[in-house]
Amino acid sequence: MQINPAMLSDARILAAYVIFFASYFVFALGKFPGLKIDRPGAAIIGAVIMVAFRIMSAQEALRAIDFSTIVLLFSMMLIVANLHFGAFFDWIAEITVLRLNAHQLLATVVFTSGILSAFLVNDIVCLVMTPFIIKVTRRLALKPIPYLLALATASNIGSVATITGNPQNMLIGSVSQIPYVSFLAHLGPVAVVGLFVDWALVHWMYLRHVDPGTKLQISNSLEVEHHRPKMKPVVVLAIVLVGFLAGAPPAIMAAVGAAALLITRTTEPRRVYDEVDWGLLVFFTGLFIIVGGAERAGLTANLLRPFVAWNLHRIWIYSSLTALLSNVVSNVPAVVLLKSLVPGFPDPHTGWLTLAMSSTLAGNLTITGSVANIIVAERASPDVHIGFREYFRLGLPLTLVTLAWGIIWLSWVH
Repeated sequence: MQINPAMLSDARILAAYVIFFASYFVFALGKFPGLKIDRPGAAIIGAVIMVAFRIMSAQEALRAIDFSTIVLLFSMMLIVANLHFGAFFDWIAEITVLRLNAHQLLATVVFTSGILSAFLVNDIVCLVMTPFIIKVTRRLALKPIPYLLALATASNIGSVATITGNPQNMLIGSVSQIPYVSFLAHLGPVAVVGLFVDWALVHWMYLRHVDPGTKLQISNSLEVEHHRPKMKPVVVLAIVLVGFLAGAPPAIMAAVGAAALLITRTTEPRRVYDEVDWGLLVFFTGLFIIVGGAERAGLTANLLRPFVAWNLHRIWIYSSLTALLSNVVSNVPAVVLLKSLVPGFPDPHTGWLTLAMSSTLAGNLTITGSVANIIVAERASPDVHIGFREYFRLGLPLTLVTLAWGIIWLSWVH
């Protein structure tokens, strides 16, 4: 229900403006200057102040939270954590690099990370794949930067394909009620072509002078600790994915899978909980309340009103605005803010897909454009330093080309 801002006093409306812009200022910078306040901290502080200043009641704050998104994100984190402890990712990494040459290694990194990120949270894929790539490239005397850049960018591109690929897609899937299969059918081709573009760009920029006949004799030159994955997490994942494709509500299906994996005699639950990104869950919860309070104060309507004259229902205009805002304040805050525009479009279905596509692909522009990029950079240091300029050399053309392809594709299927 739309709330009339006139029901709030001028002081509360002013407070809502201050809270909103201060919070988004921190979201843009990553932390508050001079203080140890990060994005999750700013989100929860802003949410608490929204309720404390009675811009919205505690009950309204709870209603503002999209619990389907929170449940889906939390459940997928638990499933991925069990896969991690079950050596699933180690097993995948090992079988995908055996008996390859230098040219094939890049393609394997791109498509393995892209496919895994399409169905699992891309941040976790980067978390577990980065150390393995560094180990392989170090033992084989290869420069690790091309393969690390391929991992980061491919995980972003691959995650665009499905609702479970990344947090912002989970939110869009929950709000839009687009079926999992429909989401995959529309954005899967964007991801597939994008992965080929990523592979071609990285190869052309870094590896076109490498002898493709150089064999990577992993079994002889690299000591690999062979792993056999536990079958229970793999079976549960398969059942959950089948449920997604069959049309079951993603949040419920993922929750059932996570609950099944918590029934165990071998894995200590505390280890699984330690793998959950609690900061991201807190960030989402606080962000929902902040934007809910801003909507109640009429702020978001006033803020977005100048853009209405831009014919935002046009795919390329809405995609450009989303990509720009995603790189200013990060993609999740951008999606939470811009999602209120989509129901007013002539074709909301295409609007939701455009929002998912552009907010995700925009994350490849800079090294701080997505959490996956930051994870790769942090996990690789101090062994490998990936600078802003180094990443931007690849990120700029890759983002422009993949966004252009996504716009063309959605315009055609539309």
